Amino acid sequence: MNPIDGANARRTSRPDLLHRLADDHARRLRDHLLRRVRTVAPADGAWIAVDGKRLLNFASNDYLGLARHPALVEALASAARASGVGAQAAHLLGGHREEHARLEEALAQWTGRERALLFSTGYMANVGVLSALLGAGDLCVQDKLNHASLIDGARLSGCELRRYVHGDVDGAARQLDARPDTAALVATDGVFSMDGDVAPIAELAALCRAQNALLMVDDAHGLGVLGPQGAGSVAEAGLSQHDAPLLMGTLGKALGTFGAFVAGSAALVDGLVQNARSFIYTTAMPPALAAATCTAIDLARHDGERRAALAARIAQFRAGARGRGIALLDSHTPIQPVPIGDSGAALAASAQLESAGFYVPAVRPPTVPQGRARLRLTLSALHAEGDVERLLDALAKAIRPEA
Repeated sequence: MNPIDGANARRTSRPDLLHRLADDHARRLRDHLLRRVRTVAPADGAWIAVDGKRLLNFASNDYLGLARHPALVEALASAARASGVGAQAAHLLGGHREEHARLEEALAQWTGRERALLFSTGYMANVGVLSALLGAGDLCVQDKLNHASLIDGARLSGCELRRYVHGDVDGAARQLDARPDTAALVATDGVFSMDGDVAPIAELAALCRAQNALLMVDDAHGLGVLGPQGAGSVAEAGLSQHDAPLLMGTLGKALGTFGAFVAGSAALVDGLVQNARSFIYTTAMPPALAAATCTAIDLARHDGERRAALAARIAQFRAGARGRGIALLDSHTPIQPVPIGDSGAALAASAQLESAGFYVPAVRPPTVPQGRARLRLTLSALHAEGDVERLLDALAKAIRPEA
């Protein structure tokens, strides 16, 4: 047989990967699960422009309204003028600048940890940490509603991944009890990104102490919002580095910039520098971003009025929803999901809100479990009292069109 003919025969017997993607796309479209990337332009305050239409944004993670704060813009521009834009190398190959070192020190001090280590994204931080700490034969126990990056990090490490029912500390204990002689790490979101509730961190910390397991908290949505000086959900629970040895946080939510960090003991950070591949083998974040984030931390820590304004909007929204008969999930954080159930109905409600001037995306499976599609609203210190009242009125009409 001609080698080329043989190769062709072998090719035709394989599934076509691009056809498989196309089939998946068609299925998602049919089931109202298709994701779309939309280009958004900032307008002013909490307003954005989508497809040329000015909308009040209730989907932003800019909880404290810092992303366009003049002090952050000036800090970034000033640092860029002084040292350029890119870091030009990985941290270990000459990319670690004074701005990075200053930011790591500020993060460690704010969170009450000995050291902090910067990563380019939260996803890279979680994957890098879990892959560095865990391997074949180890155990990772996780909440079923954890962020995808925690789940993927455990899978990539090669360890055994066991998951417990959301928020069920007894369930976590049973998973640890099943493997009593195995090195173990328990990982949880601090604030769950789709439900907005806070993990039982103090109880998980007590469990880990009793079981000699390492506790990791992903506080992407708690940092800047919860706890004394906005130090996060771990600080709100009154826990120290000893209680919660491994803390991850992101810089692109309440702090309004970009990037992530892991904070803990000096031994932890030293070990990650040697073993976290997503830290070692990537270019350092732009130094100008690090400089802007230092300014953001100063504002987040010491400008309590922003957190107070945010808390007032959260309380107003929840009270207004109760008064209008709008069901909510149990959350005291800026993430306020409105359960819908059916994906098509969630998309329709989102579209109706957009026609009324509000940007509120629908969140559907597989991001959330089947049958639990929702509108995921997020509140910000930028929202005015009147903004929230108008949203509530429009929301009541969108989820109960007959009313």
